[in-house]
Amino acid sequence: MIYTIIDVETTGKSNRLTEISIFKFDGDTVIDEFTSLINPITFIPAHIVALTGIDNNLVADAPLFEDIAQQILDITEDTIFVAHNVNFDYNAIGGEFKKLGIEFNRKKLCTVRLSRRLLPGHRSYSLGKLCKDLNIDLVGRHRARGDAEATVKLFQLMLEQPEADAVFKEFLNKNSREATLPPNLPKETFEALPTTAGIYYFKNKKGKVIYVGKAINIKKRVLSHFYSKTKKAQDMVRETGDIDFETSGSELIALLMEDAAIKHHFPIHNKVAKRTPQAFSIVSYQDRKGIIHLASNKGNLVPNPIVTFYSLREVRAFLEKLCAKYNLCPKYCHLQEDVSECSHYNLTECKGVCRGEETVEDYNNKVLEAIYEVSNQKTDIILREKGRTEYEEAFIMIKEGEYLGYGFIEKEVQINLVEELEDFLIPQKNNRDIQKILKPYIVTI
Repeated sequence: MIYTIIDVETTGKSNRLTEISIFKFDGDTVIDEFTSLINPITFIPAHIVALTGIDNNLVADAPLFEDIAQQILDITEDTIFVAHNVNFDYNAIGGEFKKLGIEFNRKKLCTVRLSRRLLPGHRSYSLGKLCKDLNIDLVGRHRARGDAEATVKLFQLMLEQPEADAVFKEFLNKNSREATLPPNLPKETFEALPTTAGIYYFKNKKGKVIYVGKAINIKKRVLSHFYSKTKKAQDMVRETGDIDFETSGSELIALLMEDAAIKHHFPIHNKVAKRTPQAFSIVSYQDRKGIIHLASNKGNLVPNPIVTFYSLREVRAFLEKLCAKYNLCPKYCHLQEDVSECSHYNLTECKGVCRGEETVEDYNNKVLEAIYEVSNQKTDIILREKGRTEYEEAFIMIKEGEYLGYGFIEKEVQINLVEELEDFLIPQKNNRDIQKILKPYIVTI
């Protein structure tokens, strides 16, 4: 077999190539080499310049990728693409070819994963630290030729190991998991993932949660991240050193668990729903004239709210609906501020409490009737869900319209009163995202 052992340098976030080095290797000897700087036609960030020493002046007269594309195709043709953390280099090169409308397909091997199998026991499998442990000279770290040349020596050392033939054959098997797993993730960790519903945690090498997801089939969903070609997914997978999970029994509870986990860990790769939504509660109070006002109050800890929303738009729509139904005054529902009497563009059914044409008593009775109806819409609901095992059931508890949490209970346990379920409840916080999740399951009055 012929291998092309490759390293690239890029601009970082925009992932344009600035340098490439390719060593064609027959297992014993380097039989060809191609190394070149590349003009990325984009600004090279300062932190990349500090790491690699490659700046825009250095690449100003370098060829564009399209100028050297054919040389890369020729030297890698009918070879196995080898790199340390191969998916990064492979996808970076593949992305450049894609911009030219050329499909780049090569078999590939990852020297990170290979070294974990053939050279076990090292604390770190980064190229620099591994070369130091193995006394491999690495001249020109973070430059394509220096890293590629060191990878050749590392690869040759692995070829000499007693189990090399079997391991290489396994890694090159299309059906092998090894080719798709993140370089820092032990195969045993992936194989331990369940095929049931729940949530999963991607963690970096330091154990920090960097992504939380939910799935009906955890193992299948996790594997889909490894196959993804998006830069976001590739960056996340490259950082992943461990994966943890929690089973849920059902997709609905998995959604609730996912929301809580994201808001607890704030993972860097979860861009959606990381921020805990601001609560806006509808409250009532009486002014000096004795008129009862309905108003919104910002905050998650408002005592005894009439109802709570998670956007001012929803608050306004709710108050407008109450005004229209009960002929309330927009001024005293705080839909209009700093006016002596209401003049709302849409709500015109105020009976004149703001103009002295309706008694305070009559108006307050309408407000109290509206508050009573809203308060009585708050229902107690127990949603039953599938448990994590065949011997278990799950439930979701909603009390007075507020989500309290979920729980799991063995089927053999007898429950006669709803209150008895509280012993099994795993308390959770209510928020706008939870309301959206539960809305299809709850009948609104």
